[in-house]
Amino acid sequence: MSDLAQEVARHLPYMRRYARAVTGSQESGDNVVRAGLQRLLEQRDGLTGETVRRELYRALHDCLAPVHVAAAGDGPAMLANDSILASRVVHLSLQHRQILLLTTLEGMTLGEAAEAMRLGEREAGALLAQAKADLRTQRATRILVIEDEPVIALDIATTVQRNGHEVVGIAATHREAVELARSEQPGLILADIQLADDSSGIDAVQEILQHYQVPVIFITAFPERLLTGERPEPAFLITKPFDPDTLNVSISQALSTSALASGAVSAGERLTRA
Repeated sequence: MSDLAQEVARHLPYMRRYARAVTGSQESGDNVVRAGLQRLLEQRDGLTGETVRRELYRALHDCLAPVHVAAAGDGPAMLANDSILASRVVHLSLQHRQILLLTTLEGMTLGEAAEAMRLGEREAGALLAQAKADLRTQRATRILVIEDEPVIALDIATTVQRNGHEVVGIAATHREAVELARSEQPGLILADIQLADDSSGIDAVQEILQHYQVPVIFITAFPERLLTGERPEPAFLITKPFDPDTLNVSISQALSTSALASGAVSAGERLTRA
């Protein structure tokens, strides 16, 4: 494998993470990544190891515009994000979502994010300021934390409570998670991958989603393992240790795309009845 191909491969999992977070779906996000790679392959002249990250995210930006958000019902059940929260969140525009995710989830500087979105830095700064202002207007929701490490669980709970959300419970095992979800019916779930009883947080979420749909964000120290694109994987994924801004933005994006998908379902139902 050439050095350039290796550099592209190194960025690929994080491209999937970003595209899934923007679209709210593994399937839609991974399709955007494939389209972006194809676009880059067609325009590879002058591409070097120093410019590959910028050009990869530029290609994603160019392919994201026609996608906007995931179609209702997109992806397998464990990744479904349609919920009853449509009236409770702010619908950020595509550009607002992109600038927030690039500067928090992907850790880009404002200048790097501006280049990826083909914007001037001043325009990107204004966009980011407005996105953050819109983020603060989002209404609170009820959150279930699935995490077996007490210190990390406390950190997560404190962070989301500072942003105005209510923590309805903290589960350390598969059984606790399912029981709390059934009794409390949270508006969003934050889940670790590995739980105290050696079970999988993904398995717990799968069982919860058999009963009702709720947006889910997975938090893991090994994100690359869930960003292969080779199997059903989470649409929303953040890395331990997490930055509070990253968690806040990810919650907003998960709720926002969930609400938009739910709105699409409602519109479809109205058309069917008509």
